[in-house]
Formats: sequence, C-alpha cells, structure tokens
Amino acid sequence: MSVDVPDEAEAGRPAADEVVLEPLADFPTIDLRESGEPWDRRRAAGKDLRMAVPHAAHAVLPEPEERPDPVSLIEQAHAGRQEALLPLRVARMASSPFAFLRGAAHVMAWDLAQTPRSGIMVVMNGDAHISNFGLFGTPQRDIVLDLNDFDEVTVGPWEWDLKRLAASLEVAARGYEVSPRERRDAVLAAVAGYQHTMTELAPQGPLDVWHQAARVDQLDFAGIEIDPDSRSVVAKAVEKARKRNNKSLLARVGERRVDGGWRFREEPPILTRVDAETHEAVIGGLERYAETLPRERRFMLSRYHVVDVAHRVVGVGSVGTRAYVALLCGNSDQDVLFLQVKEAVSPAHAPYLAGMPAPYAAHEGERVIYGQRLLQAVGDPLLGWTTIAERPFYVRQMKNMKGDIPVSCMTGQPLVYFSWAYGSLLARAHARTGDAAAIAGYCGRDRQAGLREALADWAQAYGDRNDADYQRFREAIAQGRLEAADDPLL
Repeated sequence: MSVDVPDEAEAGRPAADEVVLEPLADFPTIDLRESGEPWDRRRAAGKDLRMAVPHAAHAVLPEPEERPDPVSLIEQAHAGRQEALLPLRVARMASSPFAFLRGAAHVMAWDLAQTPRSGIMVVMNGDAHISNFGLFGTPQRDIVLDLNDFDEVTVGPWEWDLKRLAASLEVAARGYEVSPRERRDAVLAAVAGYQHTMTELAPQGPLDVWHQAARVDQLDFAGIEIDPDSRSVVAKAVEKARKRNNKSLLARVGERRVDGGWRFREEPPILTRVDAETHEAVIGGLERYAETLPRERRFMLSRYHVVDVAHRVVGVGSVGTRAYVALLCGNSDQDVLFLQVKEAVSPAHAPYLAGMPAPYAAHEGERVIYGQRLLQAVGDPLLGWTTIAERPFYVRQMKNMKGDIPVSCMTGQPLVYFSWAYGSLLARAHARTGDAAAIAGYCGRDRQAGLREALADWAQAYGDRNDADYQRFREAIAQGRLEAADDPLL
C-alpha cells in the first residue's frame, strides 16, 4: 500500500502538512491481475495516521484573523444566479440559524478547509446536513432511507461530511431548545454510528458494501435498535411518501387547458411559466439528456412526450439557480411523468480540493449524477445530465415517493436514533468509494470515545460560530446590504 503526499498547488488548496492514503485521483484502467493490500494492513495504516493527526485535533475550530466576512462569502455564492430570486434565498436563510447553516455551505467550506485532515479521501457528499437525508422510492417500489441531495458532491476528506452532519445536529437541536447534554448525546450518537458501521464494513467484500440499503421495514442499524417513538416517526413519513407520486403531484400542480390538455398551475414565485424560447430549450436539453441514460431506459423515455415546462424554486441553498420541471405524458393524459431539470453549479468546496476525477469534472451536471450513483445504495433509474443555454444541468424524477424525517420530530430518543442512523448511512456512502478499512483504523471502534468527544466539542463550537454568523447575516438585511423578500412558504 502506497502512502503519498499530494502536490498542494496541483490540488488547488492551501498548503498543509498531511499524509494521504491512496488518494482518489484520475480513475486508473482496471487491473484485474494484481491483488490489493489485505484489509487488516490497510486498517493498521489508517490507525497509524492518528500519530500525524490525533483525534483531539478535530476538536479545535480554528479562529484565524484572516477569516472572510461570512456575508461576503454568501454574496460571492450568489454570482451567476437569477437576481430576481436572491431576495427569496436571503429570506429563507434568515428564517432560522439552521436554515442559515443550510444555505451557508460556502462559509462552512472555508472553515473546514482550515481544519486538520486525516488524509483519507472519499467521494464526499459535501452537504451532509440532517435535512439531506430522507426517504425515496426504489425502482422496485420499496422505500429506503438514505442521502438524497448531491449538488455539492466532490472528492474530499471523509471527516468534512461527518463534521457538517455533527454541526447540523447541534444547530437544528438548538432551534427546538434541546438541552446541551441531549445535543451532545446526538452528536456522539452520529459519530458512534459512523464508527460502528465503518468497523463492520472494513472486512466486507466490495460487493457486500455496495448492496447495503436501508429499507424502511429494516431500520435496525448495527449497534442500535429502532425505538417505538422513532418507528412511529418513520411510519408517518412513509405514509406521506407513498402518497407522493406522479398522479398526486399532477392533482396538486396541474390544471386543464382550454383544449383539455394538461399544463402547470402557476404559484408565483415558486412555480412560474417560462417563455417559448426557454420551453423549447428545456425540451432540447431533455432530448440530449436522454443520451446519458442506459439504452433500455432511453427506450422507455421515448414513449413519453413533453406537454409543459415551468420554472420551480427549490430548497434553501439552491434558490436562485435555474430549476425547471417538465410534465410528460405517455399512454394517456393520466400516464404522467415529472422530471426536474436543475442547474448544477460549482460545489462549495471547489476552491479547497482537487475535485472529481476526469472526465467527470468537465460537466457539473455529470459530476452530480456520477457522485449520486456512487454514494446512494439505490438510485433513481432516470438520473442523467444535459446542457441548456451553455449551462450544465442534471435531471431526475420529481416526487418519486420522496419524504423527509421532520427535524421537529427529532427530540428525545428519536434524536439519538436518527443521529446514529445518519452517521451509519454516511459511513456506508463513504465506504463505497473510500478505503473503509483505513477509515475504520483511523476512527477506532465506537467504544473508543476520542473521536466522538472531539467532534462533539467541534460541533458545539461551530454552533456558536453559526449563531454569530447568522446574527451578522440578519444585521446585513437590517442595514439594507441584503434584500429579503416575503417567502410564501414561511
């Protein structure tokens, strides 16, 4: 097993003394003749990395004097977005400290880039906060719990995802006046779930790792059993998710035209009509997107046709990017399919990391889809990418039995259970592309408290920093530096 030190200038990040274990660079030609290092030796190598970057180093949140103004970082992230929608994005971020954290990925990316790195790289989600875990349907119509947003996906340190998850638990729980002790227990559970799962995955074969999926009828994660309250939360979320499908979405957002056909019902500023030029550009983009699908799925898609296109505002961090929804009909006007066509922009961590390997870095939409296929246990069969008006987009189904676990329900034992579950799911995602044995060696077993306690300290410190940044953000609105619009969803 080789231990290598990357060229910092080439990696596109500030210089740092770090050791990288089998870094993910351009994917090599597959060699099926040579065997790799045994998993126990790779685990030992990961354990050795603790000498260079001890667990306690992760507890520290650096406070460099040259830290940029967080509001300026957010303003920089607005570049290239639709200016008319920026006040809506500002309003959503201003609604709570947790909403601010969600929209301030670029701020946290800068902060993470100043922290020590274990040196073990994975394809990381880049935005693994608690609201980016949720329910969705599989092609077999099962419902699974997993990561469900990949706009920020890139190659980076596994611990950056875990730190964002930990910070989001701390910040979200503060919003519901959860006690400091319970907040800390939640973070400890998330890190323990990550450690426990990575330890279990370390000796397993790659095929076994890739096949792991969390079906909602099998949510007893290794190391923790689902409690009655958490089971009730899941049952309610599943019931809602099963009702979210193409037919129910049609009833909510569609209306009949004078000629009897379907069209979108406007709900400004969330759902609005597009002009004829944009309408045709989106359809052309979907025809090019079809070329990125496997042939059998392309054949299935060919049996549909587009009947309407609209612009749809989504999320918190994504507000201002171009996002369209297309309504397609197949066998009849009751056989409908909704496709979301969403602009893909450079990930928040791009200034600090080398990024995805070639050729997936050339097109931001392909980066997102490739990352999603790598990190999700079971994916949307209609994932693909395209270009519209020289901008990169990715395409996925809308409302494919999607649902969420409400943050408001994550109190008491459910807070501990879902924290553990999300840590475990994150470990599974990282193990698909990273070296699970090396990460397990570095993390240690879940009975070892060093990493858990360090990240709990870090999450608490970041919660304080996020509160301070949030107040500066609110002050910028009050002073007229930023404009906040009325949000119909708030």
